[in-house]
Amino acid sequence: MKSALVIRHVHFEDLGTFAAPLRADYGIEYRDVGTADFLDFAPDAPDLVVVLGGPIGAYEDRTYPFLQREVEVLAARLKTGRPTLGICLGAQLIARASGARVFPLGIKEIGFDPISLSEAGRASPLRHLDGVPMLHWHGDTYDLPAGATLLASTPKTVQQAFSIGNNILGLQFHPEADAGVAFERWLVGHACELVAAKIDIGKLRDDATQYGATLATAADSMMTAWLEQLHAA
Repeated sequence: MKSALVIRHVHFEDLGTFAAPLRADYGIEYRDVGTADFLDFAPDAPDLVVVLGGPIGAYEDRTYPFLQREVEVLAARLKTGRPTLGICLGAQLIARASGARVFPLGIKEIGFDPISLSEAGRASPLRHLDGVPMLHWHGDTYDLPAGATLLASTPKTVQQAFSIGNNILGLQFHPEADAGVAFERWLVGHACELVAAKIDIGKLRDDATQYGATLATAADSMMTAWLEQLHAA
């Protein structure tokens, strides 16, 4: 069985609906921020590295010193060309590790809305997400890394997804989010941010109920297609 090392910044932002397709071929090991050894691994050792989201800026090294080391580890990983997936903060960290700028968007994009796929996106595993409302939850964005291909955008955020070759994928949005009962953990965990951004929590919960099942099916199909692409690479 292949190995998937998953860097988790906030406990409730886990693999969610991506876990099931991953477990078909991968043994999953979470590494949690706040443990002494969470970045102690050889960059080329795991068959897959997944970097999950979190409510901090990828550029906040002074406040969160571990970020500098995380970027260094990711930069070394990217040089190997081995499969790497970043979601939200994870995508921003991959962008930064690739030499791109990460910076505040100026607004909060929180809620369920579809993404617009580029031509390359429609030819990629993201085709399974076409027309499906995705969960967006961020206030930062990034410049497209050198050598990367833009896959998706929204009216508020041009950089919603990118790939570097077949093996590196960054997703600003959250297709992995379990929008079922587990979604309540997101609402509680991000309560202060939601209030500050004046987000209607009731509507967010209702939208999760409305779109959750469709999102889970689409996310499973997308992840399965991406993993199959890796297998063929």
